[in-house]
Amino acid sequence: MIRLRSIRKKLVAVVMSTTLAALLVSVGTVIIYDLRSYRHVLINDLETQAELLGHMTSAALTFNDANLARENLALLKSRPNVRAAAIYNANRKLFASYLAPGAAVDFPEIPVEGKARKEDGDLIVFHRIVEKGEVLGFVYLRAENALLARTFDYFGIAAGVTLLALFIAWLLVRRLGGVITVPIVDITRIAHEVVATRDYSRRAHRNSNDEAAELVDSFNAMLTEIEQRTRELEDSNREIAREAQRRSEVQQQVMRMNEQLEQRVEERTRQLALANAELGEAIAEARSANQAKSAFLSSMSHELRTPLNAILGFAQVLTSDSLPTTAEQKKEFANHILKSGRHLLTLINEILDLAKVESGAVSLSMEPVALHDMLAECRSMIEPLAFERGIRVLFPDNANAVVMADRTRLKQVLLNLLSNAIKYNRESGAVVLACSSDTPERLRLSVQDTGFGLRPDQVNALFQPFNRLGQEGGSEEGTGIGLVVTKRLVELMGGTIGVTSSPGVGSVFWIELQATTPHAMPAERTAPVLRLASGAPGGQAPRLLLYVEDNPANLKLVEELVRLRPDLRLLCAPDGPRGLALARSHLPDIILMDLNLPGMSGTEVLKELRRDPRTADIPVLALTANAMPRDIERGLAAGFDRYLTKPIEIDKFTEAIDSVLAQPADHHAIERSGS
Repeated sequence: MIRLRSIRKKLVAVVMSTTLAALLVSVGTVIIYDLRSYRHVLINDLETQAELLGHMTSAALTFNDANLARENLALLKSRPNVRAAAIYNANRKLFASYLAPGAAVDFPEIPVEGKARKEDGDLIVFHRIVEKGEVLGFVYLRAENALLARTFDYFGIAAGVTLLALFIAWLLVRRLGGVITVPIVDITRIAHEVVATRDYSRRAHRNSNDEAAELVDSFNAMLTEIEQRTRELEDSNREIAREAQRRSEVQQQVMRMNEQLEQRVEERTRQLALANAELGEAIAEARSANQAKSAFLSSMSHELRTPLNAILGFAQVLTSDSLPTTAEQKKEFANHILKSGRHLLTLINEILDLAKVESGAVSLSMEPVALHDMLAECRSMIEPLAFERGIRVLFPDNANAVVMADRTRLKQVLLNLLSNAIKYNRESGAVVLACSSDTPERLRLSVQDTGFGLRPDQVNALFQPFNRLGQEGGSEEGTGIGLVVTKRLVELMGGTIGVTSSPGVGSVFWIELQATTPHAMPAERTAPVLRLASGAPGGQAPRLLLYVEDNPANLKLVEELVRLRPDLRLLCAPDGPRGLALARSHLPDIILMDLNLPGMSGTEVLKELRRDPRTADIPVLALTANAMPRDIERGLAAGFDRYLTKPIEIDKFTEAIDSVLAQPADHHAIERSGS
């Protein structure tokens, strides 16, 4: 109904509404802010009181003196807002209690820690009593929530202030509203007179210099325009001409829109054709991938069934009563079963390796690797196979270069290339391993054989699963997966792999890796090494430190660090299983653990140590090249007492060893249970 009122009443209504809204917002903001502050004050006061009670009753809890605790709680009589209080011991049992006069409160059986909360109109606080890092008990306080009464007081004050402000605003609007409404009322009066008398010479009076005065001027100008009736026909003609021009412009705009629409249709058609072409390519790629998958599964089924056929066939012959066999035949058949079983195991391991590499589940530990030691290890492992087949294997004499690689995976790559070169060689052939460097940053390792070589089409399909170096139908056992895994591992280590081959002459397989600064690297240990210190200061027995690490350089560095400390003796293990066995047999004082270990990972060894009651409390420190923040978080979450990263910082390394050895064994158990 506000539209039916006069402008003066509308002005009053607008001012009063605006004033009311402003008052509600401002007063409401002040009230809400003050109530929040008051609530924080109540909670802080109650928590402070709980903390004071905790300090006062810590002695009573320590000496199990309930009377002293009740006397401390009786001091709350000076705080009438506290309705109830209680002390719980460390076992969360009620130790002492207090009830204000007239209060009827049920104490909770077990204290529940957390922030202050409301319950039945009261504020409740639980506070932990801690003395020298040990939890002695809990304080329970229940106090009246004075926030509601304060809220009602504020609402009463706000209502009074709002009514008074609205009354003052109403008086001011009624007294000063005429300044705005008088010019408008005058225009309204003149308009009524012009309509009634048709006298367009009348003018409204201008009595101000504001927007109302502009309205008066506009109204008077309108009357002047209306007086010029003689110009109506001319104005009408001009309007018709303008309308015709606008119509022409609209037609031209429609034509331009039609042209744009045609262009969009053509563009959309081209995009659709391109999308159809891309869809066709995607379908072709999907079909090709499906065919490759089918071929892979078919080859894998064939490779799995071949050794299984020999195993099951000879096993049936051995177990058959109708096919008598001699002891010599049984031994021969058993050898065939054993050979096929080993071949099947190799096949399964290679398939699992391929699956790990393709899924990105392979974890590499990149570090400087001395080729001299690596090639010596490969030579000792490959020479028996070469001797059986009458193949000469030649290694470089002075391979002093160092490459950045994962030691275990690099050994796997070299052994696979060397075993293939021996397996597919001629009778009395040769295998030559060479080391060369075209640039200081890259190092090439090449394996050359004197085999039958490969045709270009065989080379192109070489790094595909179940492609056995082009030896389809040959007598050599193999899966063809090893080269696929080798290629993926080399690429993961930041290297490249390639092959050149000449039919009838032989093949050369090569890999290139990043070279780094050469330095002497000791040979890898194959058995645990125990180094004893000459004696600890003060006649104390030296502490035993077990270091589980497969990298000889890292083992040598830690040996030298421990050698400088007469209070320590060092026990080394090159892999996870042997490290676990040494920990159980020697029960060291502290264990350093690499994470990427052969046989078992460092995390798996840690789990086994924690399961065994004899080794559960031995502190274990991680020492690894996995230095990303997420790796550190996972290591600490797995249960390592400290997490040290490579390269070793000697000060941090020494501080970690000293701090862990300085703590009692039960302290480590408490820390792990708390984490």
